[in-house]
Amino acid sequence: MDHENEYGEHGALGDAEYAEFMELAAEEGFDLEEVAGDLAEAGHGPLPVLAVVGRPNVGKSTLVNRIIGRREAVVEDRPGVTRDRVTYEAHWNGRRFKIVDTGGWEQDVLGIDASVAAQAEFAIEAADAVVFVVDATVGATDTDEAVVKLLRRAGKPVVLCANKVDGPSGEADAAALWSLGLGEPYAVSSLHGRGTGDLLDAILEALPEAPAQTFGDVLGGPRRVALIGRPNVGKSSLLNKVAGEERVVVNELAGTTRDPVDELIQLGGRTWKFVDTAGIRRRVHLAEGADYYASLRTAAALEKAEVAVILIDASETLSVQDTRIIQMAIDAGRACVIAYNKWDLLDEERRYYLEREIEQDLVQVQWAPRVNVSASTGRHMEKLVPAIETALAGWETRVPTGRLNAFLGELVAAHPHPIRGGKQPRILFGTQAGTKPPRFVLFASGFLEAGYRRFIERRLREEFGFEGTPIQVSVRVREKRSRKK
Repeated sequence: MDHENEYGEHGALGDAEYAEFMELAAEEGFDLEEVAGDLAEAGHGPLPVLAVVGRPNVGKSTLVNRIIGRREAVVEDRPGVTRDRVTYEAHWNGRRFKIVDTGGWEQDVLGIDASVAAQAEFAIEAADAVVFVVDATVGATDTDEAVVKLLRRAGKPVVLCANKVDGPSGEADAAALWSLGLGEPYAVSSLHGRGTGDLLDAILEALPEAPAQTFGDVLGGPRRVALIGRPNVGKSSLLNKVAGEERVVVNELAGTTRDPVDELIQLGGRTWKFVDTAGIRRRVHLAEGADYYASLRTAAALEKAEVAVILIDASETLSVQDTRIIQMAIDAGRACVIAYNKWDLLDEERRYYLEREIEQDLVQVQWAPRVNVSASTGRHMEKLVPAIETALAGWETRVPTGRLNAFLGELVAAHPHPIRGGKQPRILFGTQAGTKPPRFVLFASGFLEAGYRRFIERRLREEFGFEGTPIQVSVRVREKRSRKK
């Protein structure tokens, strides 16, 4: 079926469904502009990414706060406050984009400073465009020149921000930055907002348009599978086993793999792209350079994947790391398969205790297909592909608006929300705003408690499946408007 004809310009909602939905909203006395905005917000596609880079203490976080319009990035008058890459959503002139605040980049540094520099480099690699912030009152330093070389190698569009230009007297300082060879330096005061409008206009020109969101369609090429898990659970061994040859270095030393290795592999009659990632360690921000960088690459591999195969060492007690890694995959919105590796090493007693651990510690992923495998012997490898296919099918499932609202009507009638403070909030109507993962927007007359939301999610799974995929349920509370007579 032709995708555009099926879904029309409103993404997951067909044109007729969208019109019907807006009619219902009008009957309930809602602000139609707000409802349309909520639907667009819930169903947006991947936004273009802007990285903000520069050496320490040039005002990157202050600029980020100015662009997003609120004080979120931590700002302090000393270098090196920001360490982790932090992402925010911003908009300007009707266009939305993501902005990534990074730690200060320095050359020839060691320890945690090297980790921060590696993170900034990764942010450049992952971005669609870059804002390079330079302190105009200091001028171009040797470190700034080194950043310019880094940016030229990356080949990304760059907008040069000459920061700390608080008045006309600083314009000459900004003009001197033409010497960096990156084009026009935009004179800005992040602290006072001076010149940020022109800078944002230039940013929009550098960024690609946000792609239209698509629902249920399969991107060209093989489906992408990320193998994730804590160090030494057997990710590389599993990849070698499914590939039928030694493609990846395997060593008993934990953390052998540093860069993800993309492999096209024939399995179950299909070609898949497997990504073998570096193991995720605890307290990532304190790890030394190479391991720190590896953990970032792992997160990036998860971002590029469609389904995560999460390996857990069945011969060992479930760890906090295991549950945190599972949560990472859920937060990334990826289809999930839990693979218990080293199953051949288990005796009956360990199997009994493992089942108890799973019931207690993995309650948040009861919906994920589970396979018991042995990467070293190849046991039950044939079960991996059906589990992945099941998870992807759940990830792409879409429920028509009419069927969803019939289900919600029956649910609310049989199990109404508890009365709180003399009021009983009710779900007025809902829609599935997107897939990959399934995202639902419910319009309600009042606040829905977390327990009731979990109940709705559980019943959605019972009714429509969604095996192997997280579900996102957002609630829009709308006070009824009095109608004009």
